[in-house]
Amino acid sequence: MIGSFLHFVLNGLIDVMIWAIIISAIMSWLTAFNVVNLRNGFVAGVHRVLETLTAPVLGPLQRIIPPLGGLDITPIIAILVLQGIQRFILPGLLGGL
Repeated sequence: MIGSFLHFVLNGLIDVMIWAIIISAIMSWLTAFNVVNLRNGFVAGVHRVLETLTAPVLGPLQRIIPPLGGLDITPIIAILVLQGIQRFILPGLLGGL
């Protein structure tokens, strides 16, 4: 019972992190192509929240993996790692509870 609840909560947190990484990447593209402007208060607020959420996951990866030709692939790697944790490690860890 408790294991199922913990699995549900951790699975949900990983899903939120994956979506935050995706939205942050899209927002960085929109900012780079001048579709949205960070001088807008709402956009700047959303950007700060997304940076705060994704920095603990993307920061260490960005220190290890350099951009390839100006393209930052760390969001893709982070999503793959998070999905691997979600599908393979999380059920094994909580299976005994």
